[in-house]
Amino acid sequence: MIIIFCLMFNVIPVLGSSLSDQVHQTPAEMFHKPGGAALINCSHSIEGYDRILWYKHSNNKQMEFLGYNDVITGYAEPGLNVKMNGSANKYKLCTLTVEDLSVDSSAIYFCAARYHSASY
Repeated sequence: MIIIFCLMFNVIPVLGSSLSDQVHQTPAEMFHKPGGAALINCSHSIEGYDRILWYKHSNNKQMEFLGYNDVITGYAEPGLNVKMNGSANKYKLCTLTVEDLSVDSSAIYFCAARYHSASY
């Protein structure tokens, strides 16, 4: 059985409010059989934030960056069995799909909301 725990955190603080109350990730935990897929959803209510970052933390390992969602689509790091879909705009839903689950998939998965300040 594969166990996946999902938590969230935020990258940039906003004065006067708690960002942990403004980023929502579901479900809190899930159990799956090997070979299947797990879907984790993330949304936020922070004005101006336009990135959702995805991370995985396994026992005795450093946190691993899985990829990110922008306002249009998701971008997974190469070589990982994950996909990202959705929009990172305020009140929109992003989904991380962890595919081909194995014992190595058991971990805590995080989503983080971020403001992207690059000018185009």
